[in-house]
Amino acid sequence: MSVFSNYKKELMDAAHNERIRLALSRAIGSYRVNASNALTKFPHTIKLAEEVREIKVRAIDDMEKLAQQASEAIMANHGKAYIARTASEALEIIGNLVGKSKLIVKAKSMTSEEISLREHLEAMGNEVCETDLGEFIIQKLHSKPMHILSPAIHVPREDVATLLSQITGEKLPPDDIARMVATARTLLREKFIQADIGISGANVVAADTGTLFIIENEGNARLVTALPPIHIALVGMEKLVPTFGDANKVAEVTWRYANYTVPSYVNLISGPSRTGDIEKIITYGAHGPKELHVIFLDAGRTELAKHPLLCEALYCLRCGGCLYECPVFAVTAGHFGDSYFTGIGAVWATMLSKKTEKGAAMAYTCLTCGRCKVTCPMAIDTPAMIIALRKLIAEGESTSSG
Repeated sequence: MSVFSNYKKELMDAAHNERIRLALSRAIGSYRVNASNALTKFPHTIKLAEEVREIKVRAIDDMEKLAQQASEAIMANHGKAYIARTASEALEIIGNLVGKSKLIVKAKSMTSEEISLREHLEAMGNEVCETDLGEFIIQKLHSKPMHILSPAIHVPREDVATLLSQITGEKLPPDDIARMVATARTLLREKFIQADIGISGANVVAADTGTLFIIENEGNARLVTALPPIHIALVGMEKLVPTFGDANKVAEVTWRYANYTVPSYVNLISGPSRTGDIEKIITYGAHGPKELHVIFLDAGRTELAKHPLLCEALYCLRCGGCLYECPVFAVTAGHFGDSYFTGIGAVWATMLSKKTEKGAAMAYTCLTCGRCKVTCPMAIDTPAMIIALRKLIAEGESTSSG
């Protein structure tokens, strides 16, 4: 079956799946209420988003310089930094750091999904445990994430109860979500403590200090990045901004548009743990990790940044708001996608992942209705990008056939 035929089948099957419609209708309703409350309570966020867009515009133009600056800052903080030009190079770097037969706990990271990091490390003989509740559910279901922030958005609570009942052998009622969360906590607690390595992404990185900002609510990312002796972070180069102050602004806009008035945790990581409590002699490896390794991933980002319109895809904060407003996503979930979703995902699939056939299928699935642009804090013009992408794809096919 061709890529297009398989994509079409997935899309149609999802559109007729009552479980997906049930789960999404619940999630979309909750998101709209939460996002409205957050922006009503903190109305300055709307103006701040305009400032953040300007920060992102400048940062994307200077990605190479910022990646180098951040790398130098991280190394000055006694960490190690790497710039991976391709997905294969990133996998090789991380694979060499990890080795074999390790227990790895992992926080949610769409960049790691982009390069199939978990699968790569498992193929090397490692055990990799997803610790975000949504990712944990997806991993146990042998499925794939269907949303940037809520990977299991398409899985209704009834199915989660069935899954956890099968894992534990204990009957969990579908109306007791608190008990399901407690069960997952129990299943993962020892993994955090026993893990050899923790792997995370980052929401934004300040180039001047090398600081990683990781926004979360569950507390799993905090454990992933603090308990194991080694912390590895994989970060797309588009997450870099010039200063620590800029990063604070990006973080605030991100969590507000992700529908939170304030997240439970904002983790700031600039280097491995250290102490100077004995005669003020700095020693690395206190209670937290002894090693910090940060890999900045290019994988087509610097090339995409040169396109006058498609470069806007790199402004994305991964707040996920556009997905809740997409009419196609509302009935198909992440089947309208690849590593990333909906119209903007078509740009990522074509320009970065080089999945031209899948990207073309997604580009022509997009309705170019513009609802995503209206809700986007960065005002990313996805409809215009889709039209430009269709033209590029058509020109490419014409060239290859001529």
